[in-house]
Amino acid sequence: MKLITRNTDYALRAICYIAKQKRMVTVTELVKILGVPRPFMRKILQQLSQAKTLVSFKGQAGGFKLNKPPAKIFITQVMSIFQGPLDRDSCYLKKQLCPNRSRCVLREKINFIEQGALAQLAKINIASLIEG
Repeated sequence: MKLITRNTDYALRAICYIAKQKRMVTVTELVKILGVPRPFMRKILQQLSQAKTLVSFKGQAGGFKLNKPPAKIFITQVMSIFQGPLDRDSCYLKKQLCPNRSRCVLREKINFIEQGALAQLAKINIASLIEG
């Protein structure tokens, strides 16, 4: 099971870096600091802008900054942007929807674990990540 995808990981790193700088940050700076290919980073930043997590400024002096305080940006929000809704309907034991889902002997235990994991993730915001 992959809890956080590569896109989510890079997005969280970019958001944390921008939050620490407390200023507008360019794509070039993020690419250099995070070591992410430029086209990939631009796509991630565009998605974060479309989701209103970041604000983008165009032009030679342009860049990105947070659209809200770090304490108001939660990891689950970023996960939803890049991984879709954090639902618990899919089976992690198979890649496709399991026809045995309603009778699965593990489903109740897996649901309990998933609920706990999502509850813990929902408590994590960017402020807590950059503070240590």
